[in-house]
Amino acid sequence: MASPGGAAARTAAPAAKAATRDPDDTSPLLTRRAWMGLAWGAFSAASAAALAATGRFMFPNVLNEPPQQFKVGFPTEYGMGVDERFKDKYGVWIIRTADDIDQHASGFYVLISVCTHLGCTPNYLSAESKFKCPCHGSGFRLTGVNFEGPAPRPLERARVVLADDGQILVDKGKHYQRELGQWIDPESFLKA
Repeated sequence: MASPGGAAARTAAPAAKAATRDPDDTSPLLTRRAWMGLAWGAFSAASAAALAATGRFMFPNVLNEPPQQFKVGFPTEYGMGVDERFKDKYGVWIIRTADDIDQHASGFYVLISVCTHLGCTPNYLSAESKFKCPCHGSGFRLTGVNFEGPAPRPLERARVVLADDGQILVDKGKHYQRELGQWIDPESFLKA
């Protein structure tokens, strides 16, 4: 036997649920409490992302570059012509010549492997005895002098001297430009 109060309680329960919502909260999806929870969650996530981005500035990117001064071996280890062993690691070509165009002597000079047009890295074409830039077609003779393409000036030379132990020491921190008359500097060419 069912009590009359039980049926009345069952019908009153949905009315009690509806009564827990504020009378002005008419959102069909979320209650005001759910919206506030969602807003605080979004604010907390955005604050955490901003804090992480700010913390990232405490650890800057580090660019590990090769040293500007390095030894490349003894002069007796080189034959005449272009040596490409150090192009990838240090960005230079070591050239041994029988007669330099500016020094008028036999020895070594070091060309920096950066095209003077827009900074691409030229390739050495041994069959054609020239350096050729793949980006815009600039061509350079073995001396580094430009002769074709848009490059406005010759390749730059790096400082080259003998170290105390008799090895060839290259210093990329010092550049020599032909158009400024710097290829006649004694440290732009190593006589051998």
